[in-house]
Amino acid sequence: MAEMQGEPGGQPVAPDHATADDGAAYDVPAGDVAADDMIAEQAAELATEVSEAKAPPDQRRLAGSLAEMARFGARATGRGARAARRGVGAGSSWLAAQVAVMAPRLRVRDRAALQAQFPGLSTEDIADALVEGASRASAAVGAAVGAWAVLPIPPAFPAEIVAETLALVGIEIKLVAELHEVYGLPASGNVAERMTAYVAAWAHRRGVFLVPGGLVLAAGSPLVRRLRLRLAVRAGRSAFSLGPLLTGAIAGAMLNRRETRRLGRDIRSDLRRHPGPVS
Repeated sequence: MAEMQGEPGGQPVAPDHATADDGAAYDVPAGDVAADDMIAEQAAELATEVSEAKAPPDQRRLAGSLAEMARFGARATGRGARAARRGVGAGSSWLAAQVAVMAPRLRVRDRAALQAQFPGLSTEDIADALVEGASRASAAVGAAVGAWAVLPIPPAFPAEIVAETLALVGIEIKLVAELHEVYGLPASGNVAERMTAYVAAWAHRRGVFLVPGGLVLAAGSPLVRRLRLRLAVRAGRSAFSLGPLLTGAIAGAMLNRRETRRLGRDIRSDLRRHPGPVS
């Protein structure tokens, strides 16, 4: 695989929890940092479990735990809500920090594990199964959030959008990582470096070897700017899940399924063109 690009002498670094806008910062109480870490951990666990669930009913059941995650986020910290009220820039910056914390906690199956889980299937067949599983998981998340609109006491907006966005991004980053694994083109480095590469691949919708602008997650870096843009778009789409009655559930499920399939198609297109050890 072509060597991944990075800034000269730089190493992938998770964004500082104090990052607000490029070059700007605000003070973050220690309790908020701990709460943020727990939200990211819950998002990583949920994204992993719902992606790997084999049956749609299991995925829907797991996606239902998003409500608990959103309520915890609303109780534990108001930073996401305060950031959202300040505008798209601050809100996406807060989400970018959560993604950086969440990504290394996602459970990514390597090529051997995937071949063992899907015995006898070709590389393309396993990739098909991964994309389909992730698409169903994304749809289940959108449907679960849409169903909150009919609950007597729904989670507090914008906690729903934060919860759905983080869960969806986690599902899709895991898909990106496992597609690289199954095609025999994994990112190099330690866990943090590999997951930073997959975050970059998600943000650019490209294979890790085609990601422009370096792989450093730091305030003001090209990757963070791109990540914030993608998160702002992703959070905007999550708002469709909050439509009246069950229309939001239907719209959220359909939109999420389509977008995750599209991401899988884009990544696979790059991986197929890259000369590598794929058999």
